Amino acid sequence: MAELRKQIPGWALDGDRALRREFAFDDFNGAFGLVARVALLAEAESHHPEIELEWGRAAFRTWTHTVSGLSRNDFILAAKIDLLAES
Repeated sequence: MAELRKQIPGWALDGDRALRREFAFDDFNGAFGLVARVALLAEAESHHPEIELEWGRAAFRTWTHTVSGLSRNDFILAAKIDLLAES
């Protein structure tokens, strides 16, 4: 897990069972846009994070329900969310 965490430096451990990251925006549209892109990705990957959305802020928390904690897929999803946030 330590090696995978190095690849997603903006993400924090939420306890030892989930990853969490918050993104800040100058307006609602930026936050909503990221949430929409992540929602489409999550559906395509069949791996759905918890999503928070409000003016100027979007946050994501991911874990794998079937293992009641973190799996490799959570780190992959986090990295993909980071890429979407850059676009």
